[in-house]
Order: sequence, then structure tokens, then C-alpha cells
Amino acid sequence: MQPVGVGIIGCGNVLRRYMATKFPAMKIVSCFDQNPDRARRASDQYGFSSVPSAECLLADPAVEIVLNLTPPSVHASVSLAAARAGKHVYSEKPLGVSREEGAAVLQAACDRGVRVGCAPDSFLSDGMQTARSLIDEGAIGRPVGFTAFMLEPGHEYWHPDPEIFYQPGGGPMFDMGPYYLTALVTLLGQPARVFGLTTTSAGERTVRSQARSGQTIPVLTPDHVTGIIEFEQGATGAIMTSFAAWHSPHPPLTIFGTEGTLAVPDPNRFDGGVQLSRRDQAWSDVPPRTATGHGRGIGLAEMAVAIRSGRPHRASGELAFCVLDMIQGFYDSCASGVAHRPVPCPSPEVMRRLEV
Repeated sequence: MQPVGVGIIGCGNVLRRYMATKFPAMKIVSCFDQNPDRARRASDQYGFSSVPSAECLLADPAVEIVLNLTPPSVHASVSLAAARAGKHVYSEKPLGVSREEGAAVLQAACDRGVRVGCAPDSFLSDGMQTARSLIDEGAIGRPVGFTAFMLEPGHEYWHPDPEIFYQPGGGPMFDMGPYYLTALVTLLGQPARVFGLTTTSAGERTVRSQARSGQTIPVLTPDHVTGIIEFEQGATGAIMTSFAAWHSPHPPLTIFGTEGTLAVPDPNRFDGGVQLSRRDQAWSDVPPRTATGHGRGIGLAEMAVAIRSGRPHRASGELAFCVLDMIQGFYDSCASGVAHRPVPCPSPEVMRRLEV
């Protein structure tokens, strides 16, 4: 098929991950960044042109999908501009920093008849899809519970611009929660109720990374967030995300069933295998059920294929909005002391991977 033209807005740290895997379904046309030097470096390194403005990129008829890799605080405004310009848009997570932002993006796309896609796409990895197949086959019986842990000391130890992770719309749940929540919805279906608790370990952080080492940045959002989720089919469990934890021994994602347990690989990665233990049996490695070797960007490439073939895409705006609503629900529940009932999520059947 004719590759789908992609224009990139935002050439920061995450761009290299999208460029690590090549997909024939799409072709990068151009890029823009508010920092011209950063855009120029991306252009030179990856072999596509840089343009002087976002408006120039949006006006290019060769650009069919806008890949939105901007900071979370402007995800929604960039996606809105793309949709209103008649472009499909695929955004880094989260879809927005509030339900209102996410809903506005989806409405604008609906009004213009364009698509919204959104990271994470790691639920399409071979590990996550294998785990989903095992649950469908009854390998662990009926799922009854889960644990999900993302515990680390913070982004100031490695990220060149860590302050964005400590502003509203940042924090560990907005930043890393989408990987785990999307995986849980993939594996366990529709959430029925969510509860949340939050805390902040310190009012400021000291940057340790690269040239900015020694600078202090304010912490304006909770840096440790815990959520409790009840799924409609009965499974319950906890997700804990933290930028204030050292040396965690906890595995990233575990699903417990009436007949066994699944150890699922890190939802933030595309590598790692699934392990299964049934009742009195020892742990065993499960061979992948889908093709291996894919990486970040598979959701964008699958969206490109879906556009050409006229079918729904998997890493959809509706899925991202469901996850955004769950995240906001943790904070709302913490403030009110009342459970939040999430909006409907896509059926897990719609979240099966199709090859690209």
C-alpha cells in the first residue's frame, strides 16, 4: 500500500524511541519543534525535513497523520490544532491532562471526520498479547486479582528536562500509569470502580542529569499515587506508581486467577516474556503467540494501515480517554473519598493486535 505521510510536532527525548523501529506503512515527511536546533538535529539524524512552524506542517497535504510528541501540558492543544486542520493525529500519552481536554480532542476529530490515536501501544507487544491469549484460554482460570507496581526515585536522575514530570498533568500516574492501566484493561476488561490515594514526598527536587545537574525544580503534583480498581468481571487489585521509591523488589504486573498466576512483562517495554504457574506447578516460560521484535510506534503504524484499509485502529483515542478518565478518577476519589465509575472502554477483543 502507499505509505501514510507523517509529520512530527515535538522532537524531544521520546522521538528516538519512535525512530528505533521502521514500519513500511508510514513515511516521515517533516518535523517541527519550538526549539529550531532540536528540530534540525532530528532532521539531520533521521533524514526528513524540518519546517519553520507548526502551521507550515499542518498545511502540507503530504502530512496525513500528525505525530504529537510535545510535553503533556500541550498535548491537547496540538492535537486540537491537527484535528481542526483535517489531519489524523497520534499523540504521546496522556491524551490530555484532564477529561475536558481529552473530550475536546475527540469531539474535534469527530467534527472533522479524522482519527485520534494515542500511546501507549505497548499493549500490542508480543508479551501482552500472549498474556491476553492465555487468559482467554482459561490458563489461570477466572481472574480474581492483580498487582501493578511502577516504583522509581524520579526522572531528575536521567531525563534532560525533568520539570515537566512534576507539574500538573505529570507525576507518576499521569506519566507511567497509562502503560499499566492500558495493559490492565487489555487483560481484564471494563473497570467498574476506582479509588485513589496520593501523597507528595518533597516540595522540590534537585536535578542530577546532564548539564542541568544541581538545579532545583518545584514539585507541583503528587509524586506517589496508589489506585484500587474493581473490574466488572470481578477482579480487584492495586496499582502503585511512584517517583519517590528506591530499590523496589516488586514485579511490574501480576494477574492472579482461580487456577494459576501470570507474571506479565513490564508494560512500558516491548521485550520480556510471560511466565505461568498453575496451582502446584512451578513457573514456566510461555512462548510468544505473536511475532516478536516490534517496538514503540507499532500503534502509529497500525493506525496507518487501518486508515488505508478502512477499519478501526487499536491504539485509539477512545481507549486513551478511558485511561485518562481512570487516572483522573484516582485523584477525584482521593479528594472526595468516593469511588469513581469510569467511562466505557473498548472491548478487549478490539484491542487484539493485527500485523503491520
